Amino acid sequence: MYTKEDLLKQMAEIGIDPKGVLLIHSSMKAVGPVEGRADTVIDAFMEYMKDGLLIFPTHSWSSENLKDNIYDPRTEPSCVGILTNIFRQREGVVRSLHPSHSVAVIGKGAMEYIKLEEGKELYTPCPRDGCWSHLYDMEAQILFLGCSLTRNTFIHSIEEWFDVPDRINPNARRIKIINPYGEDYYTDLHGHHSSYGDVSQNYGKLLKPFLHKGFARKGRIGDAESYLCDAVGMADLTSQFLERDLNLFKDNEPVPEEWYL
Repeated sequence: MYTKEDLLKQMAEIGIDPKGVLLIHSSMKAVGPVEGRADTVIDAFMEYMKDGLLIFPTHSWSSENLKDNIYDPRTEPSCVGILTNIFRQREGVVRSLHPSHSVAVIGKGAMEYIKLEEGKELYTPCPRDGCWSHLYDMEAQILFLGCSLTRNTFIHSIEEWFDVPDRINPNARRIKIINPYGEDYYTDLHGHHSSYGDVSQNYGKLLKPFLHKGFARKGRIGDAESYLCDAVGMADLTSQFLERDLNLFKDNEPVPEEWYL
């Protein structure tokens, strides 16, 4: 059984910058047995990143979310795992106002970061001026804790930058935002949609190129096989791929090796 100290040691070994910006996609099941369970995992990451900025996705795009077309960041459950729901409720954590692709944050510059998504009249999932795309500007690290790169929401951002067709639902949903930082307001929410299905299931094809280029490194935290990735490197290489084939993610065919070797 792993202790908090074991997890802190593994975080250092995989190369997480304790003074940088870290976003974590997570699977608690993959981490395995930990003293204190999921709370200890959150404790460890919060301690390790106490001098940086720690971010967890707290998405609410599932059919169980946004009841009565209302989004309240203080109470809306996250649909992306137990760690995200524990973290969003911790003291000092703030949450962005994106109704379907919010993030919960603590640390240096947290309020400035989440205010990128405050007061918008229209939301797409990952716009260039939003929290997800801003990971590039902050030179963030993204940790895939026991999960694959099919969970890589950041790649949705890059597809939005390139205005890849057939990715955004043209039909909007009217959502009321309960704003704990100011006045409540309404917004039009456009979700993900593609005639190819869930294109994020094809993002895993990027792992091999990222590893080859050194933009991803493999390690272990608890029992979880994990990948620590560089947001800038991932974005720049993916952009090169999309310049060659704008519809790269329509299927799961491997990225041609001559594109990156």
